[in-house]
Amino acid sequence: MARKKKPLPLLENITITDYAAEGKALARVDEMVVFVPWAVPGDVVDLQVRRKKHSFMEAEIVRFHEYSPRRTQPFCQHFGVCGGCKWQQIPYDEQLRMKQQQVFDQLTRIGKVQLPEFRPIMGSVKTQEYRNKLDFGCANKRWITKEQMRNEELEMINENEEMKNDAPRTHSLKDHPAIGFHITGAFDKILPIERCWLMDDLQNQIRNEVLKYATYNNLSFFDLRQQVGLLRDVIVRNSSSGEWMVIIQFHFDETGGEQEALGLLQHLADKFPQITSLLYLDNQKCNDTIGDQDIKVFMGNDHIYELMEDLKFKVGPKSFYQTNTEQAYHLYSVVRELAAFTGSELVYDLYTGTGTIANFVARKTKKVIGIEYVPEAIEDAKINSEINGISNTLFYAGDMKDILTDDFISQHGRPDVIITDPPRAGMHPDVVKTILNAHPQRIVYVSCNPATQARDLQLLDELYKVEVVQPVDMFPHTPHVENVVLLKLKE
Repeated sequence: MARKKKPLPLLENITITDYAAEGKALARVDEMVVFVPWAVPGDVVDLQVRRKKHSFMEAEIVRFHEYSPRRTQPFCQHFGVCGGCKWQQIPYDEQLRMKQQQVFDQLTRIGKVQLPEFRPIMGSVKTQEYRNKLDFGCANKRWITKEQMRNEELEMINENEEMKNDAPRTHSLKDHPAIGFHITGAFDKILPIERCWLMDDLQNQIRNEVLKYATYNNLSFFDLRQQVGLLRDVIVRNSSSGEWMVIIQFHFDETGGEQEALGLLQHLADKFPQITSLLYLDNQKCNDTIGDQDIKVFMGNDHIYELMEDLKFKVGPKSFYQTNTEQAYHLYSVVRELAAFTGSELVYDLYTGTGTIANFVARKTKKVIGIEYVPEAIEDAKINSEINGISNTLFYAGDMKDILTDDFISQHGRPDVIITDPPRAGMHPDVVKTILNAHPQRIVYVSCNPATQARDLQLLDELYKVEVVQPVDMFPHTPHVENVVLLKLKE
């Protein structure tokens, strides 16, 4: 006979004492650390433990006794359920202080290399409506909060009591379709979003209109478990040039669905003349990634243009572009400043994407060679050089560790400066090894994950010394932070 699990404890009148990683806060109970989401140091709360290990516990707030004086009022109605903006309850200046500390802790604890005094973190120009891209999932079953569930249960009890002998109500709010964000830990559930503050309000109007039209016209919503249903994803992009791109992912089946899809697209084209690029695709995969998909143009162009200084960048549906447009300019300006170009340098731009950094610095250099995994991004990078009249760039598509080899360097020349902006996983050890063999005079390392950056700095410490550390906030109200490091060859 299986032993019953011991009930997890309720911790009462606990004071939250500090911030922790991943946007959480922490308290200490009987010399054990308790990690708590959505909390602020100074809150006095009751905590229901949800997970208990030997040295720590994870818990959620079930009651507030006192609110911290450091707490601010969240501006979004979805705060506390949507996992996107976990720090809305924290004043922005304190968010910046925490991010600065996060970079310092990770570079010192993981990197263990000699570090200079850090520059103050560069705050975001905007703290709302700062994104240029949002991706919304569609599902035939929505996520409902505990409060909504309790209210619905009470309503059903009252209705069924009033109806008495009539058939009881069996439908549930959770069976309603939704367009919004995926819930962490519930891949098949979508939290319906009425208003998101991360992007210009037009994206709210477009998303809500898709839901309204699809519901009224009985379009089916995707079932992530059964892999059936027509409407599965909505991506909205805009740019500083005033253009808007909308990409609708459908899932056609043997009975069709394309005519219904075209009807929705025509409705959006008529309703929103601001849309300059209306695209769609039939995605039959188990996931919503579009990198390998055939994307069709329903109306307008297959791209939009982003502007930065006197440059114009083509951004397609598969292109990566920094999602905080205004802050991206300041980030790239830091890169250009730290590289200290004189005009005679050969530069390698690793993980170049659509060539934004490569083209941004090209006019200050002799030549820039960009390398990127995604072929479509490289084609955009070449076009971006062409439309801006930049002739001193070369771009190559492929896996970084396979392209950036000693033979490649022998063919194209030893770089004076390497700029690297890898994904969250950081650089492959083979790439680090090749950089060391190339021994450029300077390396400018842009990172969206200071922890993996710290690991790579430890590897580069063999030949390089960290000269400058500049944190940059690209994502207000989240624990994410970018960091730029300048390394120079040791004497």
